[in-house]
Amino acid sequence: MVPQRVSLITIGAMDLPNLRAFYQRLGWEETDISSDHYAVFKTAGVLLSLFPIGDLTKDAGVEISKPAEAYAPITFAINVDEPEQVDLTIELIREAGGKILREPSGAAWGGRTAYFADPENNLWELAWNPDSVFDERGAMISF
Repeated sequence: MVPQRVSLITIGAMDLPNLRAFYQRLGWEETDISSDHYAVFKTAGVLLSLFPIGDLTKDAGVEISKPAEAYAPITFAINVDEPEQVDLTIELIREAGGKILREPSGAAWGGRTAYFADPENNLWELAWNPDSVFDERGAMISF
């Protein structure tokens, strides 16, 4: 059986020092192995790494072409504990240089949500879901 877990998510960075600086401006804590050549940020359940896109394609043995202005075809999510946190957090993201794609608003499913993109157009949802359940580390375990 394949272990049912996601341990590490890696974003192929076109300009790693710039992308790393954005996540630092969000106030995210890095691991000790981070550098201008590879950065790893701690989150509640999964490590988020940034790796130069050329190195990633070489390592995986694939060709990836993503123009700088294109959005990545994946969305990451940050879920918060209270609906007001969506509004407060989106302002911090705006101040850190995030591109706000959807201002905070009510969601059809009963929560509150907003969307932003990092400097390389990786999509993020910021959401409060009234049915979310988090473990003691803050990792979402159900919704």
